[in-house]
Amino acid sequence: MSERREVTALQDVSFTLEAGSFLTLLGPSGCGKSTLLRVVADIVRPSQGQVRVLGHPPEAARLSREIGFVFQDAALLPWRSAIDNVRLPLQVGAARGKPLKGRGPEELLALVGLAGWEKSLPHELSGGMRQRVSIARALLGGPRIMLMDEPFGALDEITRDRLNDELLRIWRETGTTILFVTHSIHEAAYLGQKVMMLAANPGRVREIVDVNLPEPRYLALREGPEFGRLAGHLRAVLETC
Repeated sequence: MSERREVTALQDVSFTLEAGSFLTLLGPSGCGKSTLLRVVADIVRPSQGQVRVLGHPPEAARLSREIGFVFQDAALLPWRSAIDNVRLPLQVGAARGKPLKGRGPEELLALVGLAGWEKSLPHELSGGMRQRVSIARALLGGPRIMLMDEPFGALDEITRDRLNDELLRIWRETGTTILFVTHSIHEAAYLGQKVMMLAANPGRVREIVDVNLPEPRYLALREGPEFGRLAGHLRAVLETC
């Protein structure tokens, strides 16, 4: 609700996501993509309806640290090194002092391709490298679900393509379920096993599109006719949203 009027951000949004799958969310600005991620993460409580994450209300998944969140801005603490930014979740909140589940901070930095950069401060890293640190931080503790809100939106095209491939590699290695918000048709088609198209005013599911591209994915796929047809279909649907 705004100061002037009540706004329905999402309406009749219903979908089920299989464990270990990769779903991209695509739609115009204001269609509720980011709001949907925040509902799943228990940052925003829905006024109506029911949400289940791993079979339970989102609050249970949040409290048990089953959810990792990566924002468009890396949101690193500028006075902490890369490794200390990754360690941060172990030093605050309910996880403070508890045994670590899954891979350690050093392993995660290596997983995202930053071995040797552990002691670097954020201002010494490129935008793409800072986002790698934020992904490593979100993976700390072995979350079963990763929510990603346009994490590569502010990056140049070359870096974005490289990180798309890196993310697919990390997804295959970890088996983490990923919900990924983007405004890019090509990014949505390239990353997702399915693309959920959202329409605006209010936000609602227009179509869920299966992506039948070869695995593993590689950037040259984008030049082929199959990818072109998929991107064309997504663009046509987007024009009706």
